Amino acid sequence: MSEPQGAETGVVEKSAGPALDQSASAADYDPPPAAPGPNGRDGRFWSVRRVPAGIVALLLVLGAGVFLYDIAAVRVHQPAMHWRRALAHQLAQRPLDDIWVLAGAGVATLLGLWLIALAVTPGLRNLLPMRRSHPDVRAGLQRAAAAQVLRDRAMEVSGVRSVRVRMRRRKADVRAVAHFRELDEVRADLDLTLAAAVRGLGLVRPPALSVHVARPGRRG
Repeated sequence: MSEPQGAETGVVEKSAGPALDQSASAADYDPPPAAPGPNGRDGRFWSVRRVPAGIVALLLVLGAGVFLYDIAAVRVHQPAMHWRRALAHQLAQRPLDDIWVLAGAGVATLLGLWLIALAVTPGLRNLLPMRRSHPDVRAGLQRAAAAQVLRDRAMEVSGVRSVRVRMRRRKADVRAVAHFRELDEVRADLDLTLAAAVRGLGLVRPPALSVHVARPGRRG
């Protein structure tokens, strides 16, 4: 499965209607308990990190090749490369608290920490793991697809004019515009509909819901 792109917020429009008195209604709900897989563990998918691994491997090969060429040249009584002699001279002359030495050490440290972080973190943040129906099969759902499912289900609620869904790994932020019915009634129907939709996604860790319903803004 190719690495997904970031989830984009979408809007679906219905015909406009008259605005009522109440301006907004909102509520947050915690997700239901996570459902473990057959082996009790279903974590995130791990990225293969092709680009960082390829860059690091290429740099190491080039650096090793340059050093080996320089060492071979010195062994056959050829002068060392100018850059290596200059670097050795600079390192011999500069103290350890010199700004350039500290800057070089800082860059090397940050690069090492970045590589360690890539090695120990899963990646693929936009791919939500789904519950397993078979021990040997794993499935994932893109955040954009999950947001689209919630958006479509929310548009089925009576009174909803437009919906915006922002899907994160642990929370789904739903913002709807209602052009008729009481906002509390619309939000209550959205709560039930979206809760059922979240359960239907079959995710290992269902996201928490944040539902906000408001009236359309006045034009002019």
